[in-house]
Amino acid sequence: MIPDALEAYQWPPSSEALAARVGLDVRSMLRFDGNVAAAPPPSARPAALARALADVNEYDRGRYEPLRQAIADHHGVGLDQVAIGAGSDEFIVLLAHLFAEGGTIATVPAFSYSMYRYAAIMAGASVVEDPASADLVYVCRPNNPTGELPEIPTVAGQLVIDEAYAHYAGVDALGLIDEGAIVLRTFSKAYGLAGARVGYALSTPPIIAAITSRQAPLSVSSLSAALALAALATPLDVSATLVERDRMASELASLGLAAIPSFTNFLFIPMDEPEKLVEQLLPYGVVTRAYPGGMRISVRDELDNNVLLDALRSVLFDAPMPAQALRYERNTAETLLSVRLRVPGQGRVFVSTGAGFYDHMLQQLAFHAGLDLRLEGVGDLETGDHHTVEDMMRTFGEALDLALGDRKGLTRYGEARVPMDEALAHAVVDLSGRATAAISVTPDEGMVVHAFESLVQTARLTLHVTATGTNAHHVAEASFKAVGRALAQALTKDGSLVRSTKGSL
Repeated sequence: MIPDALEAYQWPPSSEALAARVGLDVRSMLRFDGNVAAAPPPSARPAALARALADVNEYDRGRYEPLRQAIADHHGVGLDQVAIGAGSDEFIVLLAHLFAEGGTIATVPAFSYSMYRYAAIMAGASVVEDPASADLVYVCRPNNPTGELPEIPTVAGQLVIDEAYAHYAGVDALGLIDEGAIVLRTFSKAYGLAGARVGYALSTPPIIAAITSRQAPLSVSSLSAALALAALATPLDVSATLVERDRMASELASLGLAAIPSFTNFLFIPMDEPEKLVEQLLPYGVVTRAYPGGMRISVRDELDNNVLLDALRSVLFDAPMPAQALRYERNTAETLLSVRLRVPGQGRVFVSTGAGFYDHMLQQLAFHAGLDLRLEGVGDLETGDHHTVEDMMRTFGEALDLALGDRKGLTRYGEARVPMDEALAHAVVDLSGRATAAISVTPDEGMVVHAFESLVQTARLTLHVTATGTNAHHVAEASFKAVGRALAQALTKDGSLVRSTKGSL
């Protein structure tokens, strides 16, 4: 006989479903409803998975001992004090069965992560208000969805402290492990691996032994374990998120939306009828989350957060909504790159791939082209800068091609001469739709010609560059500036036609 279905955890709709509902391209949807990092970590490259993929036909025989040992070393505990699972949620459900099946569960604070209630339902447990009288107490610290940092109560039952957001708070309860508390952590939030689904529990050896004896043999995949191990080996810095959180709180307050002081990477804004505002933001591609008594907003990076703020101004004060930046990602075995591009823009440019000189060169090109560009990522610089430079230019070109669309109404042609001390560069651009490069740069700093050829291939343009001088740096910089200024001319509006007798480019 099929058992009755339990009340299910309510998962938010997909971006595809939401985009179709409001008539937008799915790539324009920005999710502020998941409390996840704005981008994957630098370590999340295909190279991190190479060994795991080579052995994907095998089971891991030691329950991912290298990952468990790395976690133990990270927290200064023994290997027998660590259990890993499919996110913190696996442990939340398992612990309800282990310590409170048919008993009582309390949460601190009472308005907290909904998964605790679902775990109680699955364990046949009752939810009570008094932590001191419960068999099992979940303390969400910092709390989801409000962002507060609750006090840890004195309990008679088993204490579980869920520290999914502890990296943002700068405080933890690891000192209570030796007293029998269970601390839960996850790689989904600050580490940026929500899709990998890896979490872990820390406690005394007997408690960890009881937990692992009730887990499925391998609830975490070898690929996820490899990503978590690589992330743990990479320095974690959440300072930019904290700066953005505080900026967002100030900006929201100026709009009349005062958030509760937060110790997390999200903000909770108390309000009546939050569902109404959530719905009003959807046509702008902005996805937030409504709760009883308020709306929760995840903190992303500056560009994404500004889209949210612009959408709120449009909804609340009927302000005009600026055009959104196009979002694009490129992920290869050598590089992991993401780009936001607005054409035309205001010359707001940030490029960071670790290839310092060519980061600077692309910044010059984009600035002089009048674009808004944010290109970030990592490459295998340990083998030299060839792969990174090639892929950063190809990624920029792919994004530019997408942003230009059918190229209707553009001047199409552009030309510029730029001197830099003794160097002189001449660039001519045609947004032809055909990838043609004729580049003569003397002397070449090393990758200038190949960088332009990579751009041309994916941006589908014709580019002629001639540059001479005695200082290779000056020649390169003059070349990139000249290409940028020629591109600025080609991108100017010139009516509404495609500038080709064929009718298309």
